[in-house]
Amino acid sequence: MDGAERPDGKPKKDRRPTPDELAQGLVRLLDVEELDVDLYRGHRNPGGKGRVFGGQVIAQALMSAVGSVDDERVAHSLHAYFMRPGDEDFPIIYRVERDYDGGSFSNRRVIAMQRGKPILNMTCSFQRREKGLEHQADMPDVPAPETLKTEIEHIRQYEDKLDPRLFKFLTRERPIEIRPVEPWSHIDPEKRAPVRNIWFRTSGDIGDDPLMHRAVLAFASDMALLSTCMQPHGVSWLSGNMQAASLDHAVWFHDDVRMDEWLLYATDSPWSGAGRGYNRGSLFTREGKLVASTVQEGLIRLRD
Repeated sequence: MDGAERPDGKPKKDRRPTPDELAQGLVRLLDVEELDVDLYRGHRNPGGKGRVFGGQVIAQALMSAVGSVDDERVAHSLHAYFMRPGDEDFPIIYRVERDYDGGSFSNRRVIAMQRGKPILNMTCSFQRREKGLEHQADMPDVPAPETLKTEIEHIRQYEDKLDPRLFKFLTRERPIEIRPVEPWSHIDPEKRAPVRNIWFRTSGDIGDDPLMHRAVLAFASDMALLSTCMQPHGVSWLSGNMQAASLDHAVWFHDDVRMDEWLLYATDSPWSGAGRGYNRGSLFTREGKLVASTVQEGLIRLRD
């Protein structure tokens, strides 16, 4: 037996997980457990504390809805509303409502519950594959991901400005590798135009299941989106007077996607006001194919 592993096959706590272990841990996190017909339980994030990441709830809700739809129909859109923050100390239960099955489309509604209260409502639509008229927006002209530093490498420059516990949290190993094209610091945010480009991919292999790749895309699409509307104001979620949270989130899947290959996430924010910020995103393969689009409105409220 490899000395770096425990008898149950999990890595020892005294060594860092490999990129593939991180990626497989994300797959396990998003692969929900069926409790009964149209009733599922989401796995808890090992070591998670505080508020559940919104992308996790969206991805688990999508995986719950998939089980009630014929295999030839694939998810093409989802619309989610966050009502309450999820708590890492408790599992999340997902109830699926089969609202509609037509000749080409199926519609599902998912209610995510924790301790008897809904934390998220999501509607997702599935379509039978078919051909159609095609066009797409152009991909931004940006440097290749191999030429850029990782987000963690940028954060390490601010170690002397951070509480050691926060620095450890921000530089922990993650299943999603991020490489910003135009680095913007949450720790020392400067005012700049509400436009942002990042490359991301899973840290390792996540298999070939196209449903899981869409779920991981939904998970990752909640990263770096809300902060786009904060850039013109020189604030971030780390600013002491900032209250920030996702209010709603929508994803349109234009085609199959490989999340273990680089994707460019191009985001912009046309508007903010009334304590809210509106953000848009486009996801391109490195060859320039548009594979998904996102929209999110979030709470960005300044407090005394």
